[in-house]
Amino acid sequence: MTGPRKAYPTIGVCGLDCGLCPRYYTLGKSRCPGCCGPDFFNKHPSCSFITCGVKTRKLEVCGECPEFPCAKFKPPEEYQVLGSSSYPPYRKVLPNLYFIKAQGIARFVEQQKKRRRLLRGMLANFDDGRSRSFYCRATALLDPLGLASALSEAKRKAGRAKIPPDDAKGRARVLRELLNERARREGIELK
Repeated sequence: MTGPRKAYPTIGVCGLDCGLCPRYYTLGKSRCPGCCGPDFFNKHPSCSFITCGVKTRKLEVCGECPEFPCAKFKPPEEYQVLGSSSYPPYRKVLPNLYFIKAQGIARFVEQQKKRRRLLRGMLANFDDGRSRSFYCRATALLDPLGLASALSEAKRKAGRAKIPPDDAKGRARVLRELLNERARREGIELK
């Protein structure tokens, strides 16, 4: 089954950043290709946002729609409490779409590329096989400058503590502590 394609499958039509989701970084058949990405319609049922925004209106994201925000969206307060154990950044849906509405999809994509680059650095150097979801949450929710600072500090701390590259648990512990500390300062709970 095939369907429409989007120019930016890492950005969900609904405003989620698929490029910061743990399933986007999963290896194998269960890997998510992003919103309307290659093989998306064989893996996911369609959603009302895709039907309305992509299929009907030929939009990349809802933030490009003159009717945004429409009745498909919950009140902003509800997005602050939505979430799952693996990908809770639903609270970023409306801010992401308002950013796109004001500054355009290209600028938003550039901003998110920085986050994805930081996430790939975390996964390449600090993944213990159990931290992917945590790193995705942190990357989606924390300030990019703070993320970059925490990642640099984790590399320095791991080096000073002589934690070898193959000690994934030790390296992950260092980065997780720094990210949790950063989150506390920003008033964000990562769990």
